[in-house]
Amino acid sequence: MYISKSFIPILKNIPSEAKIKSHQLMLRVGMIKQSSAGIYSWLPLGFKIMKKIEKIVREEQNKIGAQEILMPTIQSSDIWKESGRYEDYGEEMLRIKDRQNREMLYGPTNEELVTDIFRSSIKSYKSLPQLLYHIQWKFRDEIRPRFGIMRCREFYMKDAYSFDINDEEALFSYNKFFLSYLKTFKRLNLTAIPMAADTGPIGGNLSHEFVILAETGESKIYADKRIFDLNSDGTELEKNSLDNLRKKYEQFYSVTDEKFDKQEFEKKVSEKNQIKTKGIEVGHIFYFGDKYSKSMEASVDLPGGKKDYVKMGSYGIGVSRLVGAIIEAKYDEKNEIMKWPISVAPYDISIIPMINKNDSSALNKANNINLELEKNNIETIIEDTDENFSSKIKKMNLIGAPYQIIIGKQTDGDLLEFKEVGKDSQKLKLKEIVNIIKKEKVKN
Repeated sequence: MYISKSFIPILKNIPSEAKIKSHQLMLRVGMIKQSSAGIYSWLPLGFKIMKKIEKIVREEQNKIGAQEILMPTIQSSDIWKESGRYEDYGEEMLRIKDRQNREMLYGPTNEELVTDIFRSSIKSYKSLPQLLYHIQWKFRDEIRPRFGIMRCREFYMKDAYSFDINDEEALFSYNKFFLSYLKTFKRLNLTAIPMAADTGPIGGNLSHEFVILAETGESKIYADKRIFDLNSDGTELEKNSLDNLRKKYEQFYSVTDEKFDKQEFEKKVSEKNQIKTKGIEVGHIFYFGDKYSKSMEASVDLPGGKKDYVKMGSYGIGVSRLVGAIIEAKYDEKNEIMKWPISVAPYDISIIPMINKNDSSALNKANNINLELEKNNIETIIEDTDENFSSKIKKMNLIGAPYQIIIGKQTDGDLLEFKEVGKDSQKLKLKEIVNIIKKEKVKN
């Protein structure tokens, strides 16, 4: 892909309305364009990154046995009235009427709709458990949308729902998602810590937020720093292994501000291990038992002819929000360098030739390199404009392909000037460069 032919409308200056790193970069590099307050069009660069994040989220959901469905964005108010949440949810819910004067709403979440789908289809305990998920646009009418896609009104989200016969099996499902989230964020090169959290309007008495540390975050967090040394390696999809994983994390104090207890924090965590900072929520899981199944009559037949309400949980990941969260975690604002994790980078490598109007050899070499990289499924963007060399480098640093090949005075025969963004360059043969990138992609 030539940058001259791509739709990447880069701005020279940082937009004045953008106050945090992710909003600044996404507007400046032409990843998004505001349509109205809190609502954005996703342009090719940003959309490509978001779809790669979506792919990873989907793969990790599938690995735990979750099945993908697709529910509509517009829902009937009837099922929300049935659950009792229609009036309780608040003004964030966008309520509308169709031409028959029926009350509808733009879904902010899907507990009611998925429960309605479940109750009309599953009648026996023999069909349990069921784990269903979809990835769809949501709308919440924020009173003050801000920070770009980090707190906007329309956003792209993965939400999943579990249906089980009893509390024990339901917690098994909950723990599956707990593991899935840890693995998802690891593939995105994010350290996301599960923290005990308030259940909010979803309800229930068990909830974890997955939070990454960031000064621009809206969540205040309090944690034992030793929790950051933990990982999910070796965890199997069986009850004891998953239960032990959650216990391993829960042994260390980590809560959001709604759950914070100063006396408990200071008692459980030594001063040297205390972390008091801000973070960005990138995922949230809930267990709420029969809160929705009871009010909506979602029951199954048990052995012996009895019926019981299924036990449910819900599990959300903000797919579009993760684009901004990765920027907040990875963008070097001082040096204006963005290095995307290779798992979601819009391009694996950028080729930057020093182009002379009277000599096309550098561009020809770039094209030949590109052909070889494409054969190895390595995504490339070529900076083919006639801008000065420093402008080219600056532009590619903002776009954020994690690797660069520079074709200029230092290019000598088969040796290419190759660098990982933010590090010193080295002289390597193309075959060596291919091997480095392929090895890194396999790891992710």
